Amino acid sequence: MLEPLQKLRQHLLTGVSYAIPFIACGGILIAVSIAFAMTPAGPDFSNSPRLKLVFDVGTASFALMFPVLAGYIAYSIAGKPGLVPGFLGGYLAGQVRAGFIGAILVGILAGYVVELLKKIPVSKYLRPIMPILVIPIISGAFIGVVMIKVLGGPIAMFMDRANRALQSMSTGNDVLLAMLLGAMIAVDMGGPVNKTAFFFGAAMISEGNYRIMGACAAAICTPPLGMGLATLLRKSLWSVEEQEAGLAALAMGLIGITEGAIPFAAADPIRVIPSVVLGSAVAAVVAMIGSVGDHAPHGGPVVLPVVDHRGVYVVAIVAGTVVTATAAILLKLKSSTKNTEEVQP
Repeated sequence: MLEPLQKLRQHLLTGVSYAIPFIACGGILIAVSIAFAMTPAGPDFSNSPRLKLVFDVGTASFALMFPVLAGYIAYSIAGKPGLVPGFLGGYLAGQVRAGFIGAILVGILAGYVVELLKKIPVSKYLRPIMPILVIPIISGAFIGVVMIKVLGGPIAMFMDRANRALQSMSTGNDVLLAMLLGAMIAVDMGGPVNKTAFFFGAAMISEGNYRIMGACAAAICTPPLGMGLATLLRKSLWSVEEQEAGLAALAMGLIGITEGAIPFAAADPIRVIPSVVLGSAVAAVVAMIGSVGDHAPHGGPVVLPVVDHRGVYVVAIVAGTVVTATAAILLKLKSSTKNTEEVQP
Protein backbone atom coordinates (compact mmCIF):
# COMPACT_ATOMS: atom_id res chain seq x y z
CA MET A 1 0.00 0.00 0.00
CA LEU A 2 2.87 2.36 0.83
CA GLU A 3 4.67 1.87 -2.49
CA PRO A 4 1.73 2.99 -4.71
CA LEU A 5 1.30 6.10 -2.55
CA GLN A 6 5.00 6.89 -2.84
CA LYS A 7 4.78 6.52 -6.62
CA LEU A 8 1.72 8.77 -6.73
CA ARG A 9 3.53 11.38 -4.65
CA GLN A 10 6.45 11.24 -7.07
CA HIS A 11 4.08 11.82 -9.97
CA LEU A 12 2.64 14.85 -8.16
CA LEU A 13 6.13 16.19 -7.44
CA THR A 14 7.04 15.88 -11.11
CA GLY A 15 4.03 17.97 -12.10
CA VAL A 16 4.77 20.52 -9.39
CA SER A 17 8.43 20.87 -10.38
CA TYR A 18 7.41 21.91 -13.90
CA ALA A 19 4.55 24.15 -12.73
CA ILE A 20 6.51 26.15 -10.11
CA PRO A 21 8.29 28.47 -12.63
CA PHE A 22 4.96 29.36 -14.24
CA ILE A 23 3.38 30.08 -10.85
CA ALA A 24 6.34 32.17 -9.73
CA CYS A 25 6.57 34.13 -12.99
CA GLY A 26 2.84 34.80 -13.20
CA GLY A 27 2.43 35.51 -9.51
CA ILE A 28 5.29 37.97 -9.24
CA LEU A 29 4.32 39.88 -12.39
CA ILE A 30 0.69 40.11 -11.26
CA ALA A 31 1.79 41.12 -7.77
CA VAL A 32 4.02 43.92 -9.02
CA SER A 33 1.38 45.31 -11.38
CA ILE A 34 -1.35 45.24 -8.72
CA ALA A 35 0.91 46.82 -6.11
CA PHE A 36 1.54 49.88 -8.30
CA ALA A 37 -2.04 50.12 -9.58
CA MET A 38 -3.88 49.85 -6.25
CA THR A 39 -6.60 52.43 -5.53
CA PRO A 40 -9.29 52.69 -2.81
CA ALA A 41 -11.64 50.85 -5.20
CA GLY A 42 -9.16 48.08 -5.99
CA PRO A 43 -6.54 47.69 -8.76
CA ASP A 44 -7.11 50.20 -11.58
CA PHE A 45 -5.13 49.88 -14.82
CA SER A 46 -7.14 52.43 -16.83
CA ASN A 47 -4.35 55.03 -16.61
CA SER A 48 -1.45 52.57 -16.52
CA PRO A 49 -1.15 50.71 -19.86
CA ARG A 50 2.33 49.45 -19.02
CA LEU A 51 1.20 47.98 -15.73
CA LYS A 52 -1.76 46.43 -17.55
CA LEU A 53 0.68 44.84 -20.00
CA VAL A 54 2.71 43.39 -17.12
CA PHE A 55 -0.52 42.15 -15.53
CA ASP A 56 -1.62 40.48 -18.79
CA VAL A 57 1.72 38.71 -19.20
CA GLY A 58 1.52 37.47 -15.62
CA THR A 59 -2.04 36.31 -16.15
CA ALA A 60 -0.95 34.37 -19.25
CA SER A 61 1.79 32.64 -17.26
CA PHE A 62 -0.71 31.82 -14.52
CA ALA A 63 -3.14 30.41 -17.09
CA LEU A 64 -0.49 27.88 -18.14
CA MET A 65 -0.13 26.63 -14.56
CA PHE A 66 -2.97 24.08 -14.68
CA PRO A 67 -2.11 22.57 -18.10
CA VAL A 68 1.55 22.21 -17.12
CA LEU A 69 0.69 20.70 -13.72
CA ALA A 70 -1.76 18.15 -15.14
CA GLY A 71 0.32 17.49 -18.25
CA TYR A 72 3.48 16.56 -16.41
CA ILE A 73 1.66 14.49 -13.81
CA ALA A 74 0.28 12.46 -16.73
CA TYR A 75 3.75 12.44 -18.31
CA SER A 76 5.27 11.06 -15.12
CA ILE A 77 2.72 8.23 -15.12
CA ALA A 78 2.52 7.34 -18.80
CA GLY A 79 5.42 9.03 -20.59
CA LYS A 80 5.05 11.21 -23.69
CA PRO A 81 1.65 9.80 -24.74
CA GLY A 82 0.24 11.23 -21.51
CA LEU A 83 1.13 14.82 -22.42
CA VAL A 84 -1.81 15.49 -24.76
CA PRO A 85 -4.65 14.37 -22.47
CA GLY A 86 -2.83 15.83 -19.47
CA PHE A 87 -2.35 19.29 -20.99
CA LEU A 88 -5.85 19.24 -22.46
CA GLY A 89 -7.40 18.20 -19.17
CA GLY A 90 -5.42 20.82 -17.26
CA TYR A 91 -6.51 23.56 -19.65
CA LEU A 92 -10.15 22.51 -19.32
CA ALA A 93 -9.77 22.38 -15.53
CA GLY A 94 -9.07 26.10 -15.71
CA GLN A 95 -11.97 26.70 -18.09
CA VAL A 96 -14.56 24.91 -15.90
CA ARG A 97 -13.00 26.47 -12.80
CA ALA A 98 -12.04 23.16 -11.25
CA GLY A 99 -8.88 24.73 -9.81
CA PHE A 100 -5.63 23.03 -8.95
CA ILE A 101 -7.45 20.09 -7.33
CA GLY A 102 -9.23 19.46 -10.63
CA ALA A 103 -5.92 19.74 -12.49
CA ILE A 104 -4.28 17.19 -10.20
CA LEU A 105 -7.16 14.73 -10.51
CA VAL A 106 -7.40 15.03 -14.28
CA GLY A 107 -3.62 14.66 -14.61
CA ILE A 108 -3.73 11.41 -12.64
CA LEU A 109 -6.75 10.20 -14.60
CA ALA A 110 -5.12 11.05 -17.93
CA GLY A 111 -1.94 9.21 -16.99
CA TYR A 112 -3.66 6.00 -16.00
CA VAL A 113 -6.07 6.11 -18.96
CA VAL A 114 -3.06 6.27 -21.26
CA GLU A 115 -1.40 3.42 -19.36
CA LEU A 116 -4.47 1.27 -19.96
CA LEU A 117 -4.55 2.17 -23.66
CA LYS A 118 -0.87 1.27 -24.00
CA LYS A 119 -1.65 -2.26 -22.79
CA ILE A 120 -4.23 -2.94 -25.53
CA PRO A 121 -2.78 -5.51 -27.95
CA VAL A 122 -2.61 -4.23 -31.54
CA SER A 123 -1.10 -5.45 -34.77
CA LYS A 124 2.49 -4.63 -35.58
CA TYR A 125 1.28 -2.27 -38.32
CA LEU A 126 -0.64 -0.09 -35.86
CA ARG A 127 1.95 -0.18 -33.10
CA PRO A 128 4.18 2.66 -34.46
CA ILE A 129 1.30 5.16 -34.66
CA MET A 130 -0.32 4.28 -31.32
CA PRO A 131 1.73 6.66 -29.12
CA ILE A 132 1.73 9.58 -31.58
CA LEU A 133 -1.79 9.39 -33.02
CA VAL A 134 -4.24 6.82 -31.67
CA ILE A 135 -3.59 7.09 -27.93
CA PRO A 136 -3.49 10.93 -27.84
CA ILE A 137 -6.75 11.21 -29.80
CA ILE A 138 -8.68 8.61 -27.78
CA SER A 139 -7.37 9.70 -24.38
CA GLY A 140 -7.68 13.42 -25.22
CA ALA A 141 -11.29 13.01 -26.35
CA PHE A 142 -12.16 11.00 -23.24
CA ILE A 143 -10.55 13.47 -20.84
CA GLY A 144 -12.16 16.42 -22.63
CA VAL A 145 -15.63 14.92 -22.34
CA VAL A 146 -15.07 14.11 -18.66
CA MET A 147 -13.97 17.65 -17.83
CA ILE A 148 -16.68 19.44 -19.82
CA LYS A 149 -19.69 17.17 -19.35
CA VAL A 150 -19.00 15.42 -16.04
CA LEU A 151 -17.22 18.05 -13.92
CA GLY A 152 -18.30 21.36 -15.47
CA GLY A 153 -22.01 21.18 -14.57
CA PRO A 154 -21.61 20.04 -10.95
CA ILE A 155 -18.95 22.68 -10.27
CA ALA A 156 -21.19 25.48 -11.59
CA MET A 157 -24.13 24.13 -9.56
CA PHE A 158 -21.98 23.92 -6.44
CA MET A 159 -20.81 27.51 -6.79
CA ASP A 160 -24.39 28.74 -7.17
CA ARG A 161 -25.62 26.84 -4.12
CA ALA A 162 -22.59 27.86 -2.06
CA ASN A 163 -23.23 31.51 -2.86
CA ARG A 164 -26.85 31.19 -1.76
CA ALA A 165 -25.79 29.47 1.46
CA LEU A 166 -23.32 32.27 2.23
CA GLN A 167 -26.00 34.88 1.65
CA SER A 168 -28.31 33.14 4.08
CA MET A 169 -25.52 32.94 6.69
CA SER A 170 -24.59 36.61 6.41
CA THR A 171 -27.39 37.58 8.80
CA GLY A 172 -26.44 34.95 11.39
CA ASN A 173 -23.33 34.03 13.38
CA ASP A 174 -20.42 36.23 12.25
CA VAL A 175 -17.70 33.99 13.69
CA LEU A 176 -19.10 30.87 12.03
CA LEU A 177 -19.39 32.72 8.73
CA ALA A 178 -15.78 33.94 9.04
CA MET A 179 -14.53 30.41 9.73
CA LEU A 180 -16.35 29.12 6.67
CA LEU A 181 -15.12 31.93 4.44
CA GLY A 182 -11.54 31.47 5.61
CA ALA A 183 -11.68 27.74 4.98
CA MET A 184 -13.21 28.26 1.53
CA ILE A 185 -10.56 30.79 0.57
CA ALA A 186 -7.76 28.34 1.41
CA VAL A 187 -9.07 24.90 0.49
CA ASP A 188 -8.48 25.13 -3.25
CA MET A 189 -6.34 28.30 -3.42
CA GLY A 190 -7.90 30.16 -6.34
CA GLY A 191 -10.28 27.42 -7.45
CA PRO A 192 -14.10 27.50 -7.53
CA VAL A 193 -14.53 27.31 -3.75
CA ASN A 194 -12.09 30.17 -3.25
CA LYS A 195 -13.77 32.25 -5.93
CA THR A 196 -17.22 31.68 -4.43
CA ALA A 197 -16.09 33.12 -1.09
CA PHE A 198 -14.15 35.94 -2.73
CA PHE A 199 -16.96 37.11 -5.01
CA PHE A 200 -19.42 36.91 -2.13
CA GLY A 201 -17.16 39.25 -0.15
CA ALA A 202 -16.74 41.55 -3.14
CA ALA A 203 -20.52 41.68 -3.66
CA MET A 204 -21.03 42.72 -0.04
CA ILE A 205 -18.84 45.80 -0.61
CA SER A 206 -21.46 47.29 -2.93
CA GLU A 207 -24.05 46.76 -0.19
CA GLY A 208 -21.97 48.65 2.35
CA ASN A 209 -20.88 45.56 4.32
CA TYR A 210 -17.08 45.73 4.33
CA ARG A 211 -16.51 43.19 7.13
CA ILE A 212 -17.14 40.19 4.86
CA MET A 213 -14.41 41.31 2.48
CA GLY A 214 -12.24 42.17 5.48
CA ALA A 215 -12.38 38.56 6.65
CA CYS A 216 -11.71 37.27 3.14
CA ALA A 217 -8.84 39.74 2.62
CA ALA A 218 -7.04 38.51 5.74
CA ALA A 219 -7.56 34.86 4.76
CA ILE A 220 -6.46 35.33 1.15
CA CYS A 221 -2.79 35.95 1.88
CA THR A 222 -2.09 33.56 4.76
CA PRO A 223 -1.63 30.31 2.74
CA PRO A 224 1.38 31.58 0.75
CA LEU A 225 2.74 33.63 3.65
CA GLY A 226 2.39 30.69 6.04
CA MET A 227 4.03 28.17 3.71
CA GLY A 228 6.79 30.64 2.88
CA LEU A 229 7.42 31.19 6.59
CA ALA A 230 7.46 27.42 7.18
CA THR A 231 10.26 26.99 4.64
CA LEU A 232 12.29 29.68 6.40
CA LEU A 233 11.76 28.33 9.93
CA ARG A 234 12.60 24.67 9.20
CA LYS A 235 14.62 24.50 6.00
CA SER A 236 15.59 20.88 6.59
CA LEU A 237 11.98 19.78 6.03
CA TRP A 238 11.85 21.19 2.52
CA SER A 239 13.73 20.52 -0.69
CA VAL A 240 15.82 23.25 -2.31
CA GLU A 241 13.09 23.66 -4.92
CA GLU A 242 10.45 24.07 -2.21
CA GLN A 243 12.59 26.63 -0.39
CA GLU A 244 12.80 28.66 -3.59
CA ALA A 245 9.04 28.32 -4.04
CA GLY A 246 8.69 29.55 -0.45
CA LEU A 247 10.42 32.83 -1.28
CA ALA A 248 8.12 33.31 -4.27
CA ALA A 249 5.14 32.44 -2.06
CA LEU A 250 6.09 35.16 0.42
CA ALA A 251 6.18 37.74 -2.36
CA MET A 252 2.81 36.60 -3.68
CA GLY A 253 1.28 36.54 -0.21
CA LEU A 254 2.22 40.17 0.37
CA ILE A 255 0.12 41.10 -2.66
CA GLY A 256 -2.74 38.74 -1.79
CA ILE A 257 -2.22 35.94 -4.32
CA THR A 258 -3.39 32.73 -2.67
CA GLU A 259 -2.10 30.59 -5.53
CA GLY A 260 1.43 31.03 -4.18
CA ALA A 261 0.76 28.06 -1.88
CA ILE A 262 -0.29 25.73 -4.71
CA PRO A 263 3.15 24.11 -5.25
CA PHE A 264 3.15 22.94 -1.63
CA ALA A 265 -0.47 21.78 -1.67
CA ALA A 266 -0.02 19.93 -4.95
CA ALA A 267 3.09 18.13 -3.69
CA ASP A 268 1.70 17.24 -0.26
CA PRO A 269 -2.07 17.89 -0.12
CA ILE A 270 -2.74 15.71 2.94
CA ARG A 271 -0.59 17.89 5.21
CA VAL A 272 -0.60 21.28 3.49
CA ILE A 273 -4.31 21.77 2.77
CA PRO A 274 -5.42 21.28 6.43
CA SER A 275 -2.63 23.64 7.51
CA VAL A 276 -3.61 26.47 5.18
CA VAL A 277 -7.33 25.99 5.85
CA LEU A 278 -6.73 26.28 9.61
CA GLY A 279 -4.56 29.36 9.21
CA SER A 280 -6.97 31.15 6.89
CA ALA A 281 -9.91 30.36 9.17
CA VAL A 282 -8.03 31.86 12.12
CA ALA A 283 -7.16 34.99 10.12
CA ALA A 284 -10.76 35.44 8.98
CA VAL A 285 -12.18 35.00 12.49
CA VAL A 286 -9.72 37.49 14.03
CA ALA A 287 -10.56 40.01 11.29
CA MET A 288 -14.30 39.52 11.75
CA ILE A 289 -14.15 39.83 15.55
CA GLY A 290 -12.05 42.98 15.17
CA SER A 291 -14.56 44.49 12.70
CA VAL A 292 -11.96 44.76 9.95
CA GLY A 293 -13.48 46.30 6.83
CA ASP A 294 -11.93 46.08 3.38
CA HIS A 295 -13.19 48.64 0.84
CA ALA A 296 -11.37 47.02 -2.11
CA PRO A 297 -12.10 43.63 -3.72
CA HIS A 298 -8.63 42.27 -2.99
CA GLY A 299 -6.59 40.98 -0.07
CA GLY A 300 -3.21 40.86 1.59
CA PRO A 301 -1.08 43.66 3.05
CA VAL A 302 -1.27 45.57 -0.24
CA VAL A 303 -4.84 46.74 0.56
CA LEU A 304 -3.86 48.09 4.00
CA PRO A 305 -4.47 51.75 2.96
CA VAL A 306 -8.17 51.01 2.27
CA VAL A 307 -8.83 48.84 5.34
CA ASP A 308 -10.73 49.80 8.50
CA HIS A 309 -9.04 48.84 11.81
CA ARG A 310 -5.65 48.30 10.21
CA GLY A 311 -3.94 47.15 13.39
CA VAL A 312 -6.37 44.28 13.83
CA TYR A 313 -6.00 43.45 10.14
CA VAL A 314 -2.24 43.08 10.53
CA VAL A 315 -2.75 40.96 13.67
CA ALA A 316 -5.18 38.73 11.77
CA ILE A 317 -2.71 38.17 8.93
CA VAL A 318 0.17 37.48 11.33
CA ALA A 319 -1.97 35.07 13.38
CA GLY A 320 -3.10 33.15 10.30
CA THR A 321 0.42 33.05 8.90
CA VAL A 322 1.93 31.71 12.13
CA VAL A 323 -0.82 29.12 12.55
CA THR A 324 -0.35 27.92 8.97
CA ALA A 325 3.43 27.66 9.31
CA THR A 326 3.24 25.93 12.70
CA ALA A 327 0.67 23.39 11.53
CA ALA A 328 2.63 22.62 8.35
CA ILE A 329 5.88 22.14 10.26
CA LEU A 330 4.29 19.92 12.92
CA LEU A 331 2.61 17.73 10.33
CA LYS A 332 5.83 17.50 8.34
CA LEU A 333 7.80 16.55 11.46
CA LYS A 334 5.23 13.91 12.35
CA SER A 335 5.41 12.49 8.85
CA SER A 336 9.22 12.45 8.89
CA THR A 337 9.28 10.68 12.25
CA LYS A 338 6.76 8.10 11.07
CA ASN A 339 8.72 7.39 7.88
CA THR A 340 11.94 6.96 9.90
CA GLU A 341 10.25 4.46 12.23
CA GLU A 342 8.93 2.46 9.26
CA VAL A 343 12.39 2.23 7.67
CA GLN A 344 14.08 1.02 10.86
CA PRO A 345 14.13 -2.80 11.24
